Amino acid sequence: MSNEKQQQIQIADNIPGAEYTNFANISHNQEEFQIMFANVMPPSGRVVGKLITTPGHFKRIVAAMTENLKKYEERFGMIKDVPGIEEKEIGFKG
Repeated sequence: MSNEKQQQIQIADNIPGAEYTNFANISHNQEEFQIMFANVMPPSGRVVGKLITTPGHFKRIVAAMTENLKKYEERFGMIKDVPGIEEKEIGFKG
């Protein structure tokens, strides 16, 4: 039996559900990483989410995603690399 206390995580009421994304823009400064997710369907697109986190937590997210990708490919086979949307094709209006 573990002595660790279980941590409760609540989902905020203003999060309606999942959004499809096929584009991510990642930037950073010394204190944080910013990840902007968008659904791009030419000739337009829309931002569907934005995350801002610390460098340490970003590194843990990347490690968790890498591990999940490895498990996925072990179960379902290698994912084919497909061409992505080039950033030069996307313009954001503020």
